[in-house]
Amino acid sequence: MDQQEINKTEWVKAENWGGPRWISVYFSKKDSRTWVPKQIPWMGWTLNLAKTSGVLMFLSILLGLCLLPMLVLIYITR
Repeated sequence: MDQQEINKTEWVKAENWGGPRWISVYFSKKDSRTWVPKQIPWMGWTLNLAKTSGVLMFLSILLGLCLLPMLVLIYITR
């Protein structure tokens, strides 16, 4: 079985998904992808939080969302 087949098999397993289907939190150490399609594919992509790169990407997005309002506020008050 090649890695692409493993990824597909892991993506289908219900135990690798958490939360409501529309949120789709994905966690699979065997899946090599960082970004995976959500359970409802037309809703976009989600991060594989079992991979270090997925966790780092998630934290980066959170940090960016926290810093953005502060940067806008600093820009406005100049």
